[in-house]
Amino acid sequence: MDDLRLALLLNAVSPAVGGVLVRGEKGTAKSTAVRALAALMPPVEAVPGCRFSCDPRRPDPACPDGPHGAGPGTSRPARMVELPVGASEDRLVGSLDIERALSEGVKAFEPGLLAQAHRGVLYVDEVNLLQDFLIDSLLDAAAMGVVHIEREGVSVRHSSRFLLVGTMNPEEGELRPQLLDRFGLTVEVAASRETGERMEVVRRRLAYEEDPAAFAARWAGEESGLRERIAAARALLPGVRLGDTALRQIAATCAAFEVDGMRADIVMARTATALAAWAGRTDVVAEDVRRAALLALPHRRRRNPFDAPGLDEDKLDETLRSSGGTDDEPDPDGPDGGDGGDGGGQPPQDGPQGPADAPEPSKTSEPSLPGQSRDGEGTGPEQSGEQGGEQGGGEQAPARAGEPFRARTLHVPGVGEGAAGRRSRARTAQGRTTGARRPRGALSRLHLAATVRAAAPHQRVRGRSGPGLLMRREDLREAVREGRESNLVLFVVDASGSMAARQRMGAVKGAVLSLLLDAYQRRDKVGLISFRGSGAEVALPPTSSVDAAAARLESLPTGGRTPLAAGLLKARDVLRTERLRDPSRRPLLVAVTDGRATGGPQPVPRARQAARLLAADGTASVVIDCESGPVRLELAGALAADLGGPAVTLEELRADTVTGLVRSLQAPGRTHRTDRENTDRNTDRRAA
Repeated sequence: MDDLRLALLLNAVSPAVGGVLVRGEKGTAKSTAVRALAALMPPVEAVPGCRFSCDPRRPDPACPDGPHGAGPGTSRPARMVELPVGASEDRLVGSLDIERALSEGVKAFEPGLLAQAHRGVLYVDEVNLLQDFLIDSLLDAAAMGVVHIEREGVSVRHSSRFLLVGTMNPEEGELRPQLLDRFGLTVEVAASRETGERMEVVRRRLAYEEDPAAFAARWAGEESGLRERIAAARALLPGVRLGDTALRQIAATCAAFEVDGMRADIVMARTATALAAWAGRTDVVAEDVRRAALLALPHRRRRNPFDAPGLDEDKLDETLRSSGGTDDEPDPDGPDGGDGGDGGGQPPQDGPQGPADAPEPSKTSEPSLPGQSRDGEGTGPEQSGEQGGEQGGGEQAPARAGEPFRARTLHVPGVGEGAAGRRSRARTAQGRTTGARRPRGALSRLHLAATVRAAAPHQRVRGRSGPGLLMRREDLREAVREGRESNLVLFVVDASGSMAARQRMGAVKGAVLSLLLDAYQRRDKVGLISFRGSGAEVALPPTSSVDAAAARLESLPTGGRTPLAAGLLKARDVLRTERLRDPSRRPLLVAVTDGRATGGPQPVPRARQAARLLAADGTASVVIDCESGPVRLELAGALAADLGGPAVTLEELRADTVTGLVRSLQAPGRTHRTDRENTDRNTDRRAA
């Protein structure tokens, strides 16, 4: 974990670097390493009695506890404040006592975690699971260094500058791009595969549990040495010179890797300067720039959630040489005595789907559907019709996904109460005000007009004689707000031979990839079920990691018959389990199929029965119709009728094709009887 330790130490030397994001698998001691940083941070001088840790040399003139007069400060250890994933907005930014503000005219403010973290460290474990409204508050504070609290015309502000450190497991979902860019550095951590190192980890852990005091005393000398080195580097930092050559290398590197904005250049400059100070030098050298790039750029090169963070080190070295760098060997006295080759990023790995391995397009293939990759799969006569998959039953190589596109927005009907997101209507803590009610617990969202209306009839009885309004607790009303929630989007994908044989699987995967990207942007959980051959399987249980879903989709095999009923019944089982785990999160079933049902006994009646069971459960559904060709059987439309939702073709799924096609899903079960009867007759006739 050399990169992790180095990134944390550089931020201790220069908090202006902007914090650290630690990405890694579970059980790699990410949190343990971050929490150890607090003991190494220099102490803080603060105004005595100030709840906002004002610097006695430069006190905040707008501090709620001010104004502060001249005087000596008190020294205290630097704080590491932890932000729980489930914290409320008031816990983060602070809360106002609205009742006292209305009845007494005073600003009774209770500081939040951002006030406690001022001039210290704010640590967020599982930062990728934070709710959107918490992320918005973090972004504001990180950008401005000031927290504003506005409650019905009562305003409070205070300074909040902190070192932001977050840890996350990428398997649980990615981070919003805006917050991702706020982290100065990022590092990837993984458990060692060396037997000796793993043995030492276990040995030290057991020694700590047996006698924590003795274990701490054993390492006290090394910690003291690190603390002294941090203090010395901080003292040296103002004298470090960033020359034009190093600055040119930084600018050329950021331009070569096409990072957005200018924050990357500034962070690299600060990191390279901190590296030089940490090494005891007063000049920034090329190796400092190289290591700064490996720590500051990988997470800024992601263009969508399906891109793996990383940096091509060969390209980096070439850029540094061409922009004035040298082939100097790494400084043996540099950071941790390392060689700079194990920096914070990994070069992209070219898998079997890379451009070099892509098959040549077939000259005899039919024109590709919108979004389909012309990879030539399934173009031969032996792979067409039923011979390729329906009767042959052989498994074919996974088709490459077509290019994703901006998909139409699909909504769940009604108003829910799920986790905040950006898809369906819901009663949430944020959004437009739609009504008022008595507060449930602590009041945080005052509905002023409703409160005044509730208190007004009682003023004479309460003996009001002046201009003030006499308030009681029972008069208070909180606002009921409507915003957007996130949903569970469960994809049920037909991977049978009928899909692969007609060269549609590439277009189908491109469509699902587009819907996954839309789910990422709307903060949904996603799951993936595929059916082919003799049954269905859960390719990916419901998760917040859409990039994991994209990876499973890419490797999805095709071939065999079409057990549509098995896929729908498997989806029903998954949704039943998820309702027990998270009752407030409403599901959206997206069936991606041409509507065929050929696998298992009585395939058509069983598929229709399974669809009607899902509709009876109240599951909102939409069918993505993958049928193509001049003769259309309209089987997907029949399936959609049984599910109680609409059917959308691949072409119609694109947001730029038909304006306003899918505003919201039809409520389950609400289908015109004449349409249902016609669909039943057509389906029975085709089945016969």
